[in-house]
Amino acid sequence: MTNSEIKIFKAKDGKTEIQVKLDNDTVWLNQYQLEDLFQTDRSSINRHISNIYRSQELKERSTCAFFAQVQKEGGREVTRNIKFYNLDLIISVGYRVNSKRGVEFRIWASNILKDYLIKGYALNEKRLSQQNEQLRELQNAVKIISEVLNYKVLENSESTELIKIIADYAYGLEILDQYDYHKLEIHSTSGKESYQLTYTEAIEKINHVKKAFSNSDLFGIEKDNSLKSSISTIYQTFDGVDLYPSIEEKAANLLYFITKNHSFVDGNKRIAAFLFLYFLERNGILYDSSGNKRIADNALVALTLMIAVSKPEEKETMIKVIVNLINRRN
Repeated sequence: MTNSEIKIFKAKDGKTEIQVKLDNDTVWLNQYQLEDLFQTDRSSINRHISNIYRSQELKERSTCAFFAQVQKEGGREVTRNIKFYNLDLIISVGYRVNSKRGVEFRIWASNILKDYLIKGYALNEKRLSQQNEQLRELQNAVKIISEVLNYKVLENSESTELIKIIADYAYGLEILDQYDYHKLEIHSTSGKESYQLTYTEAIEKINHVKKAFSNSDLFGIEKDNSLKSSISTIYQTFDGVDLYPSIEEKAANLLYFITKNHSFVDGNKRIAAFLFLYFLERNGILYDSSGNKRIADNALVALTLMIAVSKPEEKETMIKVIVNLINRRN
């Protein structure tokens, strides 16, 4: 799910209705809602949550998140970041209070999530099918052109046009060929970066982007520390040698990590793409010597979506594709 949605849980006794937030493939409740759900006081809820985290039954960073909510305070509306807990934590609290209401909620939430996961899986399958179809169409077009060049005596105008197409897209076709035969390698990169991105600067720039391009209060709100981890990871070294030695490799891994880590409540892919472009620009390789974009808008969208639906074992291939699309040969 790319956006937060609200579902209404109605207890069988008809006495309780709770607005349940759905986000990131799970359901979320705050402490006040947990109090209503389990029909106990909030101090007991707090005690159970503390015990769950203290015993390390669940990790706090993976089971809670802050969501912006508008509240009325003294006749005015104020936006506050409220802590919410996901289904894993809700179920654990339910076991401790031994609540029949908790069992009822777990069954309801499981059915809701099942529906959404099925819909999300179907959507991803459709996207992958479309991408594969586009790749097959391109490969067929290249095959047709090759056959025409090999077997047909071309007039001068036809020959010139076909040769121009092949020349203009020769590098892209070469990448596809290397991809097909598992020979894709990283080369023609720009060397070590002159500029290093920091977590503090990234947050500052994300806030600027939120003001300019987002109409969501949830945009850019961090769920955990994974953004900081993503940034620090691209600068890791081993025996004093950078694990990602070039600008292009650092940029590609930055786009991959931020897209995959789902660091934010909303806007993960947009933020990943923006920081990727910002990193390239600050290191002087976002544009070529003629001032043209190294990577087109539609290519940026396609790469970010492909990363989002890719499998972990496909990471190295994804990185090689990105590097080859932004290096000096492109």
